[in-house]
Amino acid sequence: MDQDLRERFSSNDLETVLGIARELDAEGGQVLLVGGCVRDAALDLAPKDLDLEVRGIQADHLRTLLARGHGLDEVGKSFGILKLKNSPIEVSLPRTETKAGMGHKGFEVEVDPQLPFPEASARRDFTINAMGLDPLSGELLDPHGGRKDLEDKVLRHVGPAFVEDPLRVLRGMQFVARMQLTAEPETIALCSTIDLEELPRERIFEEWRKLILKGKSISMGLRFLQSTTWLRFFPELEALVDCPQDPEWHPEGDVWIHTLHCMDAFSKLRVDDDWENLVVGLAVLCHDFGKPATTVVASDGRIRSPKHEHEGAEIARCFLARMTNHKDLLEQVIPLVRRHLAPHVFHNDQAGDGAIRRLAKEVTRIDRLVRVATADMAGRPPKPAEFPEGNWLLERAEALKVKDSAPAPIVQGRHLIKRGLPAGPGFKPILDKCFEAQLDGLFTDLPSGLAYLSQVLEKNDSN
Repeated sequence: MDQDLRERFSSNDLETVLGIARELDAEGGQVLLVGGCVRDAALDLAPKDLDLEVRGIQADHLRTLLARGHGLDEVGKSFGILKLKNSPIEVSLPRTETKAGMGHKGFEVEVDPQLPFPEASARRDFTINAMGLDPLSGELLDPHGGRKDLEDKVLRHVGPAFVEDPLRVLRGMQFVARMQLTAEPETIALCSTIDLEELPRERIFEEWRKLILKGKSISMGLRFLQSTTWLRFFPELEALVDCPQDPEWHPEGDVWIHTLHCMDAFSKLRVDDDWENLVVGLAVLCHDFGKPATTVVASDGRIRSPKHEHEGAEIARCFLARMTNHKDLLEQVIPLVRRHLAPHVFHNDQAGDGAIRRLAKEVTRIDRLVRVATADMAGRPPKPAEFPEGNWLLERAEALKVKDSAPAPIVQGRHLIKRGLPAGPGFKPILDKCFEAQLDGLFTDLPSGLAYLSQVLEKNDSN
């Protein structure tokens, strides 16, 4: 059964690994495939990034041997890590790590080429990531029972060293979601004792990115975060727990439960574009952040959250800014949070073309907004997930040519310069007036736009 694991690797990658393994075996070394690539192979997935661990050979000699046939990048020289250029293969030596400071990088690392695999793998996070595969013999080395945990869909930490790296809790979150695992109670209890420390925000965001892009059951990952008490480090999410909703409109429960359903609905709406999925997924995650601050019980006993979408936009901005400095991402997510109710409202009001063009200008892509709203509507079981309002808006946006892009101004500064106007601050009010007219549908092409510009300039001259 273990022999079959090698068949999961691409033939080209495996041939490269076998070549390295044979060469190093002749020098008295041993090569193992380790970590996520072995886990993925055991899950019958095609591994993408291949990590090799080499023992029995000193670092300098290993570098010399590999350089004979491969270009090398020393991505972690002090850790004994080499990456083959133009290849998904990374080669490292066994090492010990001692906690010496705060955060993900607060470790003293010592390379030890003679460290046995059971001891080296004991430093890993979860049993499912602590397996090794001998590429020459096909033997699976599994000192911590990772293969059985995979089969049983269990997430279990390897050992006491787990607590030394707080990032492992967030890794657990996305692993649970991706592989639909159930965390062992001991692992959950251990996670709850760990603080976020001073993890760099880009490392934190990377785990959230994987949750959004790869999670099959995103709600399971978020529930893991809740069970480990790690929602305390994400107060915008924690505030959703027990925030009430009107049971007629939201029979599923509080805002947290609603968000979990919405994220699972989103996972079924992903498209073949990671950027689009990240923007939409984060917008779905954040879409009701404004409810805890705006929810009231009205005089008629109904629970309402007036203007929560506008309140939530700035809360979402703060939440995301703590995890990433990617301004483009924030600027594309926030409008979707602010306008996530628009498809429903626009359909009810039978909004005109001008309103739809302005909405496209604000959110950039109507199709994104409809995906967010579709996930929102699907997050209310047992209510049906049908959302005809979304199809209506998409059809209207398609007809107006603003479904997947914001309307671009037809009349631009160069057209004013051709009319002999000197470039300067006086351009803006003229161009703004022309763009507003374009959004209202007063012109739709350049000739009619230039005609409208002439009217504006004549009116200005007469004043």
